Amino acid sequence: MTSAFQATIPAGLPMTDTTVDLLVVGSGTGMAAALAAAERGLKVLIVEKSPYVGGSTARSGGALWFPASQVLAENGAGDTASQARTYLESVVDGTAPAQRSESFVAHLPETVAMLRRTTPLKFMWAKEYSDYHPEHPGGSAVGRTCECKPFNTSVLGQYGSRLRPGLMEPTVPMPTTGADYRWMNLMARVPRKGLPLIAKRLAQGAGGLLIGRRYAAGGQALAAGLFAGILRAGVGVWTETALVRLITEDGRVTGAVVSHDGHEIAVNARRGVILAAGGFDHNMDMRWKFQSESLGEHTSLGAETNTGDAIRIAQDAGAGIALMDQAWWFPAVAPLPGGAPLVMLAERALPGSLIVDQTGSRFTNEAADYMSFGQCVLERERSGDPIETMWIVFDQQYRNSYVFAADCFPRQPLPQSWYDAGIAHRSSDLGELARMMNVPEGQFVATVSRFDQLARAGEDSDFGRGRSAYDRYYGDPTITPNPNLRPLDKGPFYAVKMTLSDLGTCGGLRADERARVLREDGTAIPGLYAIGNTAANAFGATYPGAGATIAQGLVYGYIAATEAATEAAAT
Repeated sequence: MTSAFQATIPAGLPMTDTTVDLLVVGSGTGMAAALAAAERGLKVLIVEKSPYVGGSTARSGGALWFPASQVLAENGAGDTASQARTYLESVVDGTAPAQRSESFVAHLPETVAMLRRTTPLKFMWAKEYSDYHPEHPGGSAVGRTCECKPFNTSVLGQYGSRLRPGLMEPTVPMPTTGADYRWMNLMARVPRKGLPLIAKRLAQGAGGLLIGRRYAAGGQALAAGLFAGILRAGVGVWTETALVRLITEDGRVTGAVVSHDGHEIAVNARRGVILAAGGFDHNMDMRWKFQSESLGEHTSLGAETNTGDAIRIAQDAGAGIALMDQAWWFPAVAPLPGGAPLVMLAERALPGSLIVDQTGSRFTNEAADYMSFGQCVLERERSGDPIETMWIVFDQQYRNSYVFAADCFPRQPLPQSWYDAGIAHRSSDLGELARMMNVPEGQFVATVSRFDQLARAGEDSDFGRGRSAYDRYYGDPTITPNPNLRPLDKGPFYAVKMTLSDLGTCGGLRADERARVLREDGTAIPGLYAIGNTAANAFGATYPGAGATIAQGLVYGYIAATEAATEAAAT
């Protein structure tokens, strides 16, 4: 796609020097900012670097951490803003300004109400999807995570092909929500729950196609719903259009120069610019500088166009940065040569498995939330005792019981390509398996023996696996007393190599509780806002619950738009 006609939404939108009220850079959660601004009467333009709309939001699981929201209240969750603030104060623990969390909680209900007015999205509560740290004060074991109901993407009409593809495109028409996945993953163990869900979603997906509807779930549903709102509001989108530099006058950001098809275009923005262009997921120089030189090239699951442009360009305009060592870490199956990592979600929590490093030893609670898992890996590196390789080890009962890496269904053999590439091994003897993995045989066998002893007792006294409600959410309820623990009793045994991936970086521009970008001295740059992964994580060095990354992008998009509109009314 190189022509101006193809690169504009709606088609035929002129791509020339122009003036708008608000310029939004990035079409993920930036769409929420655009919707909020358009609802307040501002003329808005979105510019998007890729040919697609949706950003990393469209590639995500689509979870939304909505504490004390009307979605929870309507379902009798009993959550309160006070409880949410207490929880955030505890888990953030000073790693980000407290005002950032406070503003998120305060503006969340308004954001949800705005999304309900401006999009066709319908939200539901993912009951029992625990907060990631429910044992902290104010934490919730029943959870605060919500998600979108399956969404008919056919409403996008001719622009349906412009929605960014998902991370895991389904081979059959079956819109699977996160809440569905939990039980579908256990279909061989709890068929009374898993099989009816599969039948329901297959009927919805296949039946929808028969009447011209194409249902999506997860991040695809969320991004499609936002996109539908953008089309309905008449907000213009320029795709394949990259940010080049910000325009400033007397210290105020008044627009930006963007580039399309080799031509520069000036966009004057009377009320400012909102940067919502993602993090620096695929800028390896930045990642090696700020995070770790051990990170594999392009193993991030974030959109490939997330290369930190907006962060670097804002720095040129005087912006400060923070939390650049942080990412939404996500352990995954190591990629095949030339391929991408494969998503692992429930696998680490399921009984009959453990994870070891290159010494053949366990090193953490395998069932911990993925950001904490990744932080543990990097803390080991910083302590001088790096984790060089990771293997998830499991037995045949595990392979017979659970889905693995999304596409390997129970009893289905692991792909031969994994064995050929050396990222999977299989043996009936643990010692031989250790040699295949190139880990010390004696230590590995001792580690499995120790794990089996703990599993039989139902208590992981080494790392506490299964103590948290979050651990147990993805466990197997048919295994007692601990749904996360079962000894590896009988071979053959398997080992699959893992890598440290992520859902995107979450360090970036310093921003305040009004989404304004701050200089290093803490003063705000007038007319410049940052949200989502372009801004430093509002929750500091922690991940409070599933969907906290997308939720803060949506809420701070609303805050930024409100700030710009309020300033408009005052001038």
